[in-house]
Amino acid sequence: NVFEAAYNDSKLDDDRAQKLNERGDELKKGAMKLIQELTVSDQFANEEVKSSYGYLSGYKSKPIVEQMKVLRELFPELGSVDEKLAEADLPSNAEGWFAIPRWEKIASTYGEAVQKVLDLIKQTRDDKFYNYREGKLGSQYLRQHAKTAKMFQIFGDEQKDHDILVVPAQFGLNHRGKSVRRAREVMNASEFGLGAFAIGIMILTHPERLQHYDDLWIDCAGDEYAPGAGGGFSRAPCFCFRGGRVRFGTLGIGRPGGYCGSASGFVPQS
Repeated sequence: NVFEAAYNDSKLDDDRAQKLNERGDELKKGAMKLIQELTVSDQFANEEVKSSYGYLSGYKSKPIVEQMKVLRELFPELGSVDEKLAEADLPSNAEGWFAIPRWEKIASTYGEAVQKVLDLIKQTRDDKFYNYREGKLGSQYLRQHAKTAKMFQIFGDEQKDHDILVVPAQFGLNHRGKSVRRAREVMNASEFGLGAFAIGIMILTHPERLQHYDDLWIDCAGDEYAPGAGGGFSRAPCFCFRGGRVRFGTLGIGRPGGYCGSASGFVPQS
């Protein structure tokens, strides 16, 4: 195979071969990075800009136990979670394990579940919240991206006895500067965009993620939005911080911005 051929062509002596074996973990990580670089699609490659934005307000992922304290207060009707899942090794590129309820346990439709989460963000931030899409979150406007819906179905099947799912994720840094559709394009088979419901939950459990204008804003690549409610799902929701408050709106999926990054989840590979 190609790796064996590269090894043979390197013509390493015994000492250098031993050094390589001792650094096997580094070799593995380097090979994985190279594979990812060589297999990334070039579709929408011009929809990337340089970005220096990050987690200015000091966000770090919290233990599942701490997240659950918040969710229990906000959603006392919710059932169990398998906290032991968060003891496993994180998938590559994930920042932490996140507790995300099944949206079906919150409301009868996805849009209603998103609205409930937005209402709670407003409530927990003393009304310092603005929704540019107020009253326009029905199914004719908002829907989950097909890949995201499929991935959450996998999590739901694997954690079938629990109302709250444990999901490895990252909060936007990995895809900063990319348009939503470029971010979707470069995600591998096990990575998927998170939508407004999941990201809204993560903001509730990690309020420090959006506290400042220069915090990286969050694209919801796991959702699709049709501004005219006519079937043209050309936009995606986003969360930003401006004027001292969190704001919820939408952006075109082909519009890159250095101030934005798509949050994503990962299905752990066995």
